[in-house]
Amino acid sequence: MTNLRDVLIRPLITEKSNTGMQDNKYTFIVPLNANKVEIRQAVETVFKVKVLDVNTVRVMGKIKRMGKYSGKRPDYKKAIVKIAPGQQIEFFEGV
Repeated sequence: MTNLRDVLIRPLITEKSNTGMQDNKYTFIVPLNANKVEIRQAVETVFKVKVLDVNTVRVMGKIKRMGKYSGKRPDYKKAIVKIAPGQQIEFFEGV
């Protein structure tokens, strides 16, 4: 990846990710080819926080039907980023 802003596609806001925010864990959708080092650098430069740990999960898209037609949702990669205690990402705080 050339631009670090391209690594973070969007934040993932769910009930489970909201409970993780109390432990300073934030969840992002990232490209399938992004690695942990790129994700760490992107979060540290964009949000100006210290990243302690990065965990990634590859989520396979579900098969869905609309009547007789069948389709597949896209695969994506989810990154769970743990930041240093006392720091927070203001982007998530308004949710």
